[in-house]
Amino acid sequence: MATTNRLARFAIVGTGWRSEFFLRVAAELPERFAVTGVYSRSAAKREELAHRFGTVAVGSVEEAAKHGEPDFVIVAVPWPAAPELTQQIVELGVAVLEETPPAPDLPMMRDLWSRVGARNLVQIAEQNMFMPAHRARLRMVKEGLVGEPTSVQVSSNHLYHAVSIMRALLDAGRGPTTVIANTVSTSLVDPITFGGTFSDNPDPVPRTATLAILDFGAGRTGLYDFTENQWWNPLRRRRLTVRGTGGEIVDDRVVFLDDPRTIVESVVTRRQTGMDMNLEGFFLDSISVNGRAMYRNPYRPARLSDEDIAAATIVERMSMWVRGEGPPPYPLADGLQDHLLGLAIEESARLGRPVVTATEPWADAAGPDFEARVPGEI
Repeated sequence: MATTNRLARFAIVGTGWRSEFFLRVAAELPERFAVTGVYSRSAAKREELAHRFGTVAVGSVEEAAKHGEPDFVIVAVPWPAAPELTQQIVELGVAVLEETPPAPDLPMMRDLWSRVGARNLVQIAEQNMFMPAHRARLRMVKEGLVGEPTSVQVSSNHLYHAVSIMRALLDAGRGPTTVIANTVSTSLVDPITFGGTFSDNPDPVPRTATLAILDFGAGRTGLYDFTENQWWNPLRRRRLTVRGTGGEIVDDRVVFLDDPRTIVESVVTRRQTGMDMNLEGFFLDSISVNGRAMYRNPYRPARLSDEDIAAATIVERMSMWVRGEGPPPYPLADGLQDHLLGLAIEESARLGRPVVTATEPWADAAGPDFEARVPGEI
């Protein structure tokens, strides 16, 4: 794959919570990223963000798409507004990296696809499979360490995010899927609120837990387990299991059949610098198993969280794709499919019966290539 040293240049439309992920990585890595402009309907908000992150506040969507000649525009606005803004930018001939999900409901998703799908200018900022631990797990799966993957169990992310992890690790495609889901009312101490502040409340509060089974066909299934506010609650560990015909990955442990009489158990090792007497700096270096690196952080020694690394990776992959230097990072068709199945989980739980999704117009579009890497990543 051809690569250049050219900066990944992007503009941002929308100044919500997710916008700051992209602004933060650009500020931390000015040798790789440049923000050409920030636009929001709130002049005060766009000026505040531009000042805080050292970029330019622009006065319109059109100006965001043109000022500084960005490779693409990130659209990070509320769901109902996203389709119109995406189409507006596409009609200017500029590529879009749209925050998830791309539209609120199935009719609007179908309408969005009919309007911009054929233009092949829209990718989705579904960054979960670009997180370091998932990148390492995906490489283990692709190298056949646990045989043919048959089941993925996710208890960490909600709805379309969890679905994206399942589909990627199972290579499940976009065909009809049977979903069986149920919700239960429970209670849980919730020490940290959405946004990361402590509640100082030691009493359990009502929460809804959702369980779902997704049958993708061809012997591939997903198990979804999510409790409200699980993203922020440190009392609920995140869990991910990938089961295959010859072993399984359970969080940071792997068991597999090395030969007909040898079962091997391994620990996935994360090399994090800056701990104890290590003076290299504080950053993720690599993730390995069986003495082999499965993932190397391409942005070391920058002090980035795993979420920030994922945001940086999908932005750089997006810029490479726009310039013809790599495959698409996460096509619109996949973002639509993830949300379709997320909606099916909610519908099945609400109706108390299985829901079977149809083959949608985007089913046969080209898919992502998760094995493609940005410079410095392995």
